[in-house]
Amino acid sequence: MSDSKLIIQKRTFPVTGMTCAACASSVETILQHTEGVHSAAVNFATNTVQIEFDEQTSPETLDVALQEIGYGLIISTKEVSESVKDEQEKNYKEIKKRTIGAALLTAPVFVLGMFFMDWEPGRWISMILSIPVLFYFGQHFYTNAWKQARNRKANMDTLVALSTGIAFLFSTFNTLFPEFWHSRGIHPHVYFEAATVIIVFISFGKLLEERAKSQTGTALKKLIGLQPKTLTRIQNGQTQEIKIEEVQLKDRILIKPGEKIPVDGIVVAGNSFIDESMISGEPVPVEKSTEDKVFAGTINQKGSLEIVAEKVGASTLLSQIIQRVQDAQGSKAPVQKLVDKIAGIFVPIVIVIAFLTFGVWMVLGGENAFSHALLASVSVLVIACPCALGLATPTAIMVGVGKGAENQILIRDAESLELGHKVNAIILDKTGTITEGKPTVSSVQWAVMNGQIVSSKELVVSGDESYDLQLTTHYLQILLALESKSEHPLAEAVVNYLKEKETKSVDLVNFESITARGVRGTVDEKIYFGGNKKLLQENGIAIPTDLETEAKAWSEKAQTVIWFADEKIALAILGIQDQIKPSSKSAIEKLLQSGIQVFMLTGDNHQTATAVAAEVGIKDFRAEVMPSDKSQFVKNLQEKGKIVAMVGDGINDSEALAQADVSIAMGHGSDIAMDVAKITLITSDLNKIPQAFRLSHLTVNGVKQNLFWAFIYNVIGIPIAAGILYPINGFLLDPMIAGAAMAFSSVSVVLNSLRLKSRTL
Repeated sequence: MSDSKLIIQKRTFPVTGMTCAACASSVETILQHTEGVHSAAVNFATNTVQIEFDEQTSPETLDVALQEIGYGLIISTKEVSESVKDEQEKNYKEIKKRTIGAALLTAPVFVLGMFFMDWEPGRWISMILSIPVLFYFGQHFYTNAWKQARNRKANMDTLVALSTGIAFLFSTFNTLFPEFWHSRGIHPHVYFEAATVIIVFISFGKLLEERAKSQTGTALKKLIGLQPKTLTRIQNGQTQEIKIEEVQLKDRILIKPGEKIPVDGIVVAGNSFIDESMISGEPVPVEKSTEDKVFAGTINQKGSLEIVAEKVGASTLLSQIIQRVQDAQGSKAPVQKLVDKIAGIFVPIVIVIAFLTFGVWMVLGGENAFSHALLASVSVLVIACPCALGLATPTAIMVGVGKGAENQILIRDAESLELGHKVNAIILDKTGTITEGKPTVSSVQWAVMNGQIVSSKELVVSGDESYDLQLTTHYLQILLALESKSEHPLAEAVVNYLKEKETKSVDLVNFESITARGVRGTVDEKIYFGGNKKLLQENGIAIPTDLETEAKAWSEKAQTVIWFADEKIALAILGIQDQIKPSSKSAIEKLLQSGIQVFMLTGDNHQTATAVAAEVGIKDFRAEVMPSDKSQFVKNLQEKGKIVAMVGDGINDSEALAQADVSIAMGHGSDIAMDVAKITLITSDLNKIPQAFRLSHLTVNGVKQNLFWAFIYNVIGIPIAAGILYPINGFLLDPMIAGAAMAFSSVSVVLNSLRLKSRTL
């Protein structure tokens, strides 16, 4: 059979054993070189791999290929997301157990090593307790180091395995055969506490990482939860409740008030408003009637609809959003940690120095050449112990996260803190981010003639101000009665405004809701109208010039105008808009001043977008964008080499948030946006964004300073341990001094990290 006739299948499998970016690369390489595999793409964030392979290759064959280098595939009948979740929970529990176990056994080893170092039985106790810490609770460091070595790479695991392994072996030799050194006039020391403490420190860091990783699936679960589990199908005039999986294309579906739309479809009967904020981000529900399209996951308001299913299952807009969020979360290459980069260079250098030290001592060491060579070369490896290196990043990150929380900035992972200061392009959603996210009455204008409020009884009322006030109060009561009965989403804004003014309602009769126009009702045998301009025009109601002019000006400022009239003349207009937050303009100015490009994306119309952008000082914006357009915009900027931050609050922002390098959610926004984003602002104050970037800058500086202190210790300590001073003054480093220097290095790193607490953002 030729290859062209083979059936190619595409499947996603959870992968076990991946702990770093290099692991992901190894898995991909091995699979791509396995017979029958056409392509393999590892998603490191979700610990999965998508493989295209022909029908003659079984998943079991692929699993065997990976097991040879220490990885594996989970071949299960469960959903991939369930298998991944199970594996992540299992990993988290396993690392937690290992960290606690290692810490409990390390405590006595640390006490014996620091305070009872010359007590002979203490060495034996320390050796016995160290064995399970290193080779049971810490065995993954050695297996990962072996995987790295097989790929000719080195990372933090390599450094941990090398230094702790050498320290343990050397200490064990000194415990078992102390006379070897005594006979040569050298007092042997042990380093069990150094080896075990490192295992505990690094395990704790990995525990925090795994915890953050296990939370990445929460957003996807909530997105999937937007789709109802059941729906009401209409067949032969009868209604029947069925599972969502059973729905077919062209099925007629009944949508009751308050229900979620189960599939993408088209309205064939009924009239209602639908909350489409999931797609557009806009807070005002959209009116739907015959021939209008509706989308899965959006929420029906007060009316009933009948729709015909046009897209079901994986082809609905909601399913595509879920898929793209999942892809975006995994497509970002994991940022290789600075410590891993350094370790990759540092490990080979330390090994070379250790071998050189041994060689030089063997050649020039005289009668005690071998013992001095062994002692000096092992001292080099022990002194290179990564205590301070292991603490450098986690301590700075922990203090940075705490500082953020104090300033109402919640940071979920270290990567956001490490990348924040590099951001050079930021995308702001409009509704709920720049604006308050809910429509409110911002302006009211009464019809006036000759300085008096218009009354249709007598076109100009008397000059009596108390009569003017009495008249407006009466009119406001009528308007409240009208809007209270209206189902239009903007009516709520008017009702809230009038209630804040402690307006009382009046009795209203003959209420009528007029589709796409507004409402009308009768008070004291007189008809009143509330709605758009067309409602007034169709009923032959006079519109005063001053109201006409004002309404036009408001519309140009992106306000929605509601008209209030009696049966003869327009009495007032109300301007409704989503108000811009007080902090938006100043925050955007700060971002622009710091050299960051600011963009605004919105699902709202172009006129509104133009008005908001102009008011806050944004020159580059896009209007009427779909969720996929937002994520594509992020990708386009990334392809131009930009480090992109995305700020949003809605479900429609989740794709772009997942795609961005740094994702920031507003605390009052949707749970899904907050789950996808790595940084959440507890308040709605946009000034927290420049503060978050400043915090990132301070934290990364702290990490770099910590690494500097850690390396100063190594740069000074390693040559002295190698015996560089011996030819000058006969000084060979006492391991106790090395231990003290190591402790000082670690303390200096912690103290330097704590300095961040006193800095202002």
